[in-house]
Amino acid sequence: MEKLDSGGTGCGEIDMSTPETTHKVYLAGPDVFFRNAAAVMRRKGELALSYGFLPSSLAEDSGALGGDTPFDFGMSIGVANEKMMDSSDFILANLTPFRGISADIGTAFEVGYMRAQGKPCFGYTNSARDYFTRLSDDFYAGSAFESDGALTRAADGLMIENHGMRDNLMLDTAIAKSGGRFVAGSVTGAAMGAQMLEDLTAFEEALVAARAFFDHAA
Repeated sequence: MEKLDSGGTGCGEIDMSTPETTHKVYLAGPDVFFRNAAAVMRRKGELALSYGFLPSSLAEDSGALGGDTPFDFGMSIGVANEKMMDSSDFILANLTPFRGISADIGTAFEVGYMRAQGKPCFGYTNSARDYFTRLSDDFYAGSAFESDGALTRAADGLMIENHGMRDNLMLDTAIAKSGGRFVAGSVTGAAMGAQMLEDLTAFEEALVAARAFFDHAA
């Protein structure tokens, strides 16, 4: 039985005795920062395999990780991630708000990197609230906005994006133009907090969408 290490941070092994894979997916997101990163990333890899997708893994280039300084070590991770994206057919990104109102900045970069290569981009968020609502409620604490019918501005004078999109318009546009889908879940109540980031319901829905995309293109 072939097994695959699901990441470069002690994520354990993924059972590869599943149906044949058709495409390689770069699984992006801030998941590596989670307390239970190994379990979450392993489960994501298993789900990807169950839909016929081979998940990328830092183990593919783990020998290149390292450096004499923290900066050099960080650079080695960045270079390894770019190599994995180069060898992947598409990206599926966790774009749930992370440490703020928007998606993890590194993950956003990775979506742009894949879009620039003309590869399909898929994303998901566990927040049902769109970008404008999060900006209004969380960043501006519900303070009143002014609008002249065309532009909306906050009390600090800054224009507010209000396009009915899940995140910054460049993320939503990149995913839509690539032919992918940006899935929005709805994790609420007691599941807020860590589970807001870790719930995989929307992730699996994005896998379903990706499977349909590639099956239709075949």
